[in-house]
Amino acid sequence: MSLEEKINQDIKEAMKAKERERLESLRAVKSALLLEKTQKGSSHEISEDAEMKILQKLVKQRKDSAQIYKEQDRSDLADKELAEAGIIEKYLPEQMSDEELTEKVKAIISKVGAQSMADMGKVMGMASKELAGKTDGKAIADKVKALLNS
Repeated sequence: MSLEEKINQDIKEAMKAKERERLESLRAVKSALLLEKTQKGSSHEISEDAEMKILQKLVKQRKDSAQIYKEQDRSDLADKELAEAGIIEKYLPEQMSDEELTEKVKAIISKVGAQSMADMGKVMGMASKELAGKTDGKAIADKVKALLNS
């Protein structure tokens, strides 16, 4: 079952159960997938990798919005955004732990032969490809910086 089919099925279930927050989150995912499919020049099929990037983008948007709402003392809106992010995250593959990320990034650094921060671009290019969908891009960048500076 494709992600789109799973989302459609879950939308129906959320409607029947009258789960408004879940329904809004799933509709946002469906909308983003539909936009991607109908973009000019697309093949009307979305790769699994592209689906994961879309989901990660939606989660990141909600977390960023929640952060802004918290700074403005709007905890009601921040909680809503975080709840939606949690719902969308369930469709992403299990995220890597900090220890696993450290091991993977160390392996990539040694594979590339990186010595200093000047080599960060090489490491990030490979790490972003290998770890796509498994962890957040910012977490990868932070880990690469920490390991290259040590």
